[in-house]
Amino acid sequence: MFGICELSVLPVRKEASERSEMLTQVLFGETFYIIDINKNWASIKLFTDQYEGWVNVDSITKLNQSEFELINTSNSCVTKELITDLHLIATDEQIKVPFGSTLPNFNENDSSFYIKDRKYQLKKANSNANSIAELALQFLNSPYLWGGKNPLGIDCSGLTQVLYKAKGIFIPRDASEQVKSGTTVNFISDAQSGDLAFFDNDEGVITHVGIILNKTEIIHSSVKVRIDRIDQQGIYNRDLNKYTHKLRIIKRITV
Repeated sequence: MFGICELSVLPVRKEASERSEMLTQVLFGETFYIIDINKNWASIKLFTDQYEGWVNVDSITKLNQSEFELINTSNSCVTKELITDLHLIATDEQIKVPFGSTLPNFNENDSSFYIKDRKYQLKKANSNANSIAELALQFLNSPYLWGGKNPLGIDCSGLTQVLYKAKGIFIPRDASEQVKSGTTVNFISDAQSGDLAFFDNDEGVITHVGIILNKTEIIHSSVKVRIDRIDQQGIYNRDLNKYTHKLRIIKRITV
């Protein structure tokens, strides 16, 4: 069985309960495998990053195998504005979807797309921002939310994942897995805008990730999405007047 998200954001839980911890989110247009259904809950595995968890059955749109394969091989558009307005033609409904949403079967001529037999149309053009750093600046002051992947609540690795997705690069969900991608940049002086900086705890476990803006600044989600100073030691928070994260490694990820 297969599925797709036609809600703006769909929470993925650790267990089959609304009270369970949110692990991540499925954004509009993202597809997944349905592993099992237990009453009102479905166990899913996301198509792009293989992340697993539980979602409410009533919140998903089921697909057959041919529909699933067509959507995942079709020309698609990834939204690059914090919020994009969509118009569902048949019901005249308006839907707001967050940065990083996927619009499958996308027709560039009239900015329309289909999910199953439902036709949607973009109400606004995508952002003119080009680089990952430029796109990241749109998220400034978005609140931190564990498991979040949208401008109204996002965690550190959710931020890096959706930004790279917007550039057509799919990286894992968690910082501990993202660090395995790309090539190592040995010194902060060699870092380029868009590189990923990873930080560890006292046990050496990768617990945080951010995006290099330039050789002295980083944008990352910590309490909120913010810009801080970075050097070979780590992130220096000017507001707190101290280092908050210890730099472990910098990675460069390219297509």
